[in-house]
Amino acid sequence: MTTPTALLRRALLALACTWFACAAHAQPARYEIDPAHFSVGFLVDHIGYAKVLGLFRAARGSYRFDEATATVSDVRIEIDAASVFSNDRRRDEHLAGPDFLNARQHPTIVFTAPGARRVGERDFEIAGQLELLGQKRPLTLKARWNKSAESPIGGLRKPYVMGVSARTSFRRSEFGMMYAVANGWVGDEVELILEFEAIRQ
Repeated sequence: MTTPTALLRRALLALACTWFACAAHAQPARYEIDPAHFSVGFLVDHIGYAKVLGLFRAARGSYRFDEATATVSDVRIEIDAASVFSNDRRRDEHLAGPDFLNARQHPTIVFTAPGARRVGERDFEIAGQLELLGQKRPLTLKARWNKSAESPIGGLRKPYVMGVSARTSFRRSEFGMMYAVANGWVGDEVELILEFEAIRQ
């Protein structure tokens, strides 16, 4: 015969199991940025005539995101400096060299952020730190959460994908990149453009 005490214990055990299951389910999911759908671009003024549009061919990143609460954490983006591309071989070699990115001594550009602040239904400010040329400076990304859904492509096991657009700008002189700043031939301000799709792990 089951006693009231035993019934109470079973009820409490079931409640505890349900709570722990819910807590585990509520943990933010880890997202890995899909390299095939990751574009990191930049715009820099050239003698006032026009802006040079370039990009980095190799980049990767990850973060955690709780879709239920729209909470972002553990953001990390890494860019290979030597992968710079501006549609001109000689300029690209110059950009990767000591005057600009100095990719041999500083091969990776890194952005990290502990979290983000939600400023709209799908808009976030991601306040973090940019490491460039061995220097670390504060940097804030303005990001928009475009969409989250199961991908319509991907075979039998379709991935769950999140799409993000982000923008920011910084002054390269703050990182010690001084080439052609004083005479205005190359703009000091760098506009950074990020577009990516990230896969929930």
